[in-house]
Amino acid sequence: MASGSSGRGCLQARVEQARGMFPISFGPTKRFRNLSEREILALAISLEEEDARIYRDFAQALKETFPHSAQVFEEMAAEEDEHRRRLVRLYRERFGDHIPLIRREHVRGFVRRRPVWLMQHADLNTIRRLAEDMEEETRNFYLKAAERVSDLRIRELLVELATTERDHADLARRLREQYAAGEAAHAEEEAARRRFVLQIVQPGLAGLMDGSVSTLAPLFAAAFATGNSWDAFLVGTAASVGAGISMGFAEALSDDGALTGRGHPAIRGTVCGIMTTVGGIGHTLPYLIPDFVVATTIAVIVVLFELWAIAWIRARYMDTPFLQAVYQVVAGGFLVFLAGVLIGQA
Repeated sequence: MASGSSGRGCLQARVEQARGMFPISFGPTKRFRNLSEREILALAISLEEEDARIYRDFAQALKETFPHSAQVFEEMAAEEDEHRRRLVRLYRERFGDHIPLIRREHVRGFVRRRPVWLMQHADLNTIRRLAEDMEEETRNFYLKAAERVSDLRIRELLVELATTERDHADLARRLREQYAAGEAAHAEEEAARRRFVLQIVQPGLAGLMDGSVSTLAPLFAAAFATGNSWDAFLVGTAASVGAGISMGFAEALSDDGALTGRGHPAIRGTVCGIMTTVGGIGHTLPYLIPDFVVATTIAVIVVLFELWAIAWIRARYMDTPFLQAVYQVVAGGFLVFLAGVLIGQA
């Protein structure tokens, strides 16, 4: 028993260490609607601190080329610091000195953002869009939080901060429009485009990538193991439909869209599930051709087209350089394809 307890203690210590090293990779999360008033305030304090640091990172990246924009981000960071001080003061008056560490990755529904310091080649427009998305998400959080608290002082502060975050979002938009000729006339179009990317493109792309890549191994393993087109078609269809159902539920359950603006979970889940199935069915349909060699040749051509389409979508909507996207997608797809062929011939 002592040895087992020691082993479990060692395992727990390693898990805690891993959580400290990779805070957004895994671990339990709590639903927003289950947060107490104390936890809501603690999360708000953490959000303001994180956003202030991100804005200062933006300012540091822009200060040489776009000093005016950098100054605006510095001022926005200073305002976030003031928000945090007000939240801390109210928290201590209401709940005492200890403030639990609750971050956005601990609460289900927040967008997992890529660290700013890893975005070495982000341009000014990308940074402005990120700032707009940050302010919009934080504003949604404050409005939803204000609906859930009963303390009048806390509610008033949250509503006031939501108004300020809306002003920040407007400032970020005006800043972008000031340096991009003709951008003001297309503000609504840009907002619609962002919603389209969040609600349709992102879940659709995730599904297409999973369906196109993950089904390669079972399909081609069955094809080369049996040498029979119909058997390969059945396996590919089963893998595609199963992956579509799995990915659809995973996307729908991952985020209710209330804080992130990503839209209704059922719509995102449906889009993700359909695109996952489409990604797998595309290179499965050629195996309806009885001739195994012809079917396999066409299937490989379809796979190449699918991988090119994924790379193009990533470059078009996700701000990924096209050649980098091609390399990432093709490399991953080739490895999965090779695994399927080797397993099928074993």
